[in-house]
Amino acid sequence: MDATSLYRRWLDELWNGEPDRLEEAARSLVTDDFVGHWPRQPELVRGPEQLAGIVRRGRRMIPDSVFEIVVGPVSGTNLVAARWRGRGRLRGEPVTFHGHDLLRVDGDRFAEYWVIAEDPTI
Repeated sequence: MDATSLYRRWLDELWNGEPDRLEEAARSLVTDDFVGHWPRQPELVRGPEQLAGIVRRGRRMIPDSVFEIVVGPVSGTNLVAARWRGRGRLRGEPVTFHGHDLLRVDGDRFAEYWVIAEDPTI
């Protein structure tokens, strides 16, 4: 599978997927030694289980969230990047926010993740 297809699965299965399948999606998308870098997150997110946990927290904070690709994904060697838009409800009000993803591919899964995103909670 190429990196752009893998990224589409990242968005569709993890960020837009069924909440009760987050762990399964994370295990199929990232390596066991995956490392995620989030802004304002004091510690790195490590492995599929922690990834599923942080995605779950974000989706609970912004119920009914839906993420869509705005630019990309663009891939080269072992990296893939994209700009996305998220929409959902925060404290009952509609909210839209944007971000950028950069992921490092190792084989057929992602091994490392960097995100820069607007924080709709502030």
